[in-house]
Amino acid sequence: MAVAIEDKPGGARTGGRGGVGGKEEVREGASGAVPASRRTRRVRMTGKERREQLLEIGRMLFAERGFEGTSVEEIAHKAGVSKPVVYEHFGGKEGLYAVVVDREMRMLLDMVTGALTGGHPRELLEQAAFALLDYIERSTDGFRILVRDSPVAQSTGTFASLISDIATQVEDILGLEFEQRGFEPKLASMYAQALVGMVALTGQWWLDVRRPRKAEVAAHLVNLAWNGLSGLEPKPRLIGHRKA
Repeated sequence: MAVAIEDKPGGARTGGRGGVGGKEEVREGASGAVPASRRTRRVRMTGKERREQLLEIGRMLFAERGFEGTSVEEIAHKAGVSKPVVYEHFGGKEGLYAVVVDREMRMLLDMVTGALTGGHPRELLEQAAFALLDYIERSTDGFRILVRDSPVAQSTGTFASLISDIATQVEDILGLEFEQRGFEPKLASMYAQALVGMVALTGQWWLDVRRPRKAEVAAHLVNLAWNGLSGLEPKPRLIGHRKA
């Protein structure tokens, strides 16, 4: 017969016969054999693996239904564990949500700041635009979570605060350019917010439509930011190495 397995803190498990070192055991009947039709194979998970599984399930549900529409019961059910296991790992739904949001915010911030490798200022704009669009493409669920209003924003931060963090990175670059061109360096902060905000809001729109293709969206974003409405190029081009 199959035996119920329950997660314990640190990856330990109870149930079975001689469960040592966090391994799952299958209890046998009196005859020492279990009919093949009645055997139940369960994936053996350490505490770390179970935590990652819960995070992935929570991330999927939060993206699909939002924070309010997701319950601990459903997270536990999809993971094949009891509700106390979720509480043991995260203290509740809020704790799980906070970890998911923190991971996504760090991933996006790292991708944007890591993409700003230098070169012509116009190429820097291209790099920032591509970084955000790359993140949306690779982590669609994560971006959906970030752009939603969070009921636990005090602990997770908000999308606006993330945009502000990215703008701070861009501000340093703009400040140097402003000084070299004789502009007022103090205005770099405002321009950084405007540029990053424009790209972020366009990213929210592109999240669902996915048209035109990514490189074309990046080219048009840079076209507006670099040339302004009065000098828009009819067919904007990319000057950097990224073409897709």
